[in-house]
Amino acid sequence: NIISVSQKNNSTFFLYLLPMKFTAEQIADILEGKVEGNPLVEVSTLSKIEEGKKESLSFLANPKYTPYIYTTEASVVIVGKDFVAEKEVKTTLIVVEDALIAFSKLLDYYNQIKQNKSGIEQPSFVAESATIGSDIYLGAFAYIGENVKIGDNVKIYPNCYVGDNVVIEDGSVLFAGAKVYSDCLIGKNCVINSGTVIGADGFGFAPTESGSYDKIPQIGNVILEDNVDVGANSTIDRATLGSTIIRKGVKLDNHIQIAHNVEIGKNTVIAAQTGVAGSTKVGENCKIGGQVGISGHLIIGNNVRIQAQSGIGRNIKNDEILQGSPSFNYGDWNKSYVYFKNLPKLAKTINELEKKVNGNS
Repeated sequence: NIISVSQKNNSTFFLYLLPMKFTAEQIADILEGKVEGNPLVEVSTLSKIEEGKKESLSFLANPKYTPYIYTTEASVVIVGKDFVAEKEVKTTLIVVEDALIAFSKLLDYYNQIKQNKSGIEQPSFVAESATIGSDIYLGAFAYIGENVKIGDNVKIYPNCYVGDNVVIEDGSVLFAGAKVYSDCLIGKNCVINSGTVIGADGFGFAPTESGSYDKIPQIGNVILEDNVDVGANSTIDRATLGSTIIRKGVKLDNHIQIAHNVEIGKNTVIAAQTGVAGSTKVGENCKIGGQVGISGHLIIGNNVRIQAQSGIGRNIKNDEILQGSPSFNYGDWNKSYVYFKNLPKLAKTINELEKKVNGNS
C-alpha cells in the first residue's frame, strides 16, 4: 500500500508499507496451493527447513531433507503434492504442484515488492535526445547517453552507464555499476547484474611485420533478446561486424566471457567462469558447466551437455554429452577414468608380467 509520495531533488519517491506478516492462507492464495493445518498462522521471515524458527516460512523440495519436516520449528512449510507424511507433522503445510517452483515464485513476488523503486534520483545525467518510458527508476550517478531509448518499467540502479544509441526495452533491470556500451540492444525483462559489461570491444588485433599488433576496429554491437539474465562481472563483447547475439531465455552465470560475434541459442544456460571464443555458435537448450573453455569458430548443436572444466575444440553435434579436456563422449570419459585412476596398479601388474616373461625366455 502506498502511504506517501514526496518530492526531493526533482524526483518522485514512493514509500511502501509492506505487510510485516503473512498468513498461511494468504501465501497459499498467491501460490494457488492448499493449506493443511492452521490457515491463520503467521510468518514474517524465510528460513531453511533445517534451521526453521517460529514465524518463519520454509519449503521441502529435496527428498534428502524430508526428515526435517518432522522436526522443523518453521511455522509454515511449502511441500509438493507428492509429499506423504510418514508420521505427525506439527507445522502447517502449503501443498502445491511443485515446491521449488512455488518457493521461487514467492521469492520473485517478494523481490518485486522490495525492488519496486521509481523516479529519477539526482545527481544523474540523461541526454536531451534520450527517450524515457513511464514508471522507470534511474539511480544516482547513472549516465544515459544520446539517442538512448528506454522502455516502461525499466530499472537502472546507481552508477550504471548506458552509451549512445542503446535501446533497453520494457521491464529490464541494470543493477548498480552495470555498463552497456553504445549501439547495443537489450530486450524485454532482461537482468544485467552489477559489474557486467555489455558491448566492450572484441579481442581483435592484427599482427604486423615488426611483431606488434594493430587494433582491428570493432564496429558491431551486442543484442540481448527477451528474458536474458547475465550474472555479475560477466562480459559480452561487441561484434567486429554485425552482432554478438544472446537469444531469448539465455541464463549466464557470474564471471563469464562471451567473445565477439558469438551467438548463444535460446534457453541455454552457462555456469560461472566459462569462456566462449569468437564467432562460435552455441545451440538451443544447452547446459554448459563452470570453467568450460570453448574455442572459436565452432558450431555447438542443440541440447548439448558439457561437464565442468571441459575444453571444446571441435564442432559438437546435437544431444552430445561431453567431458574432459580435450572433451570427448561423457560415457567414454567415465570408462577411461576407471582405467586412469588405476594406472599405478596396472603399471605394477605389467612390470610383474614383463619380469615373468623375461625370466621364462
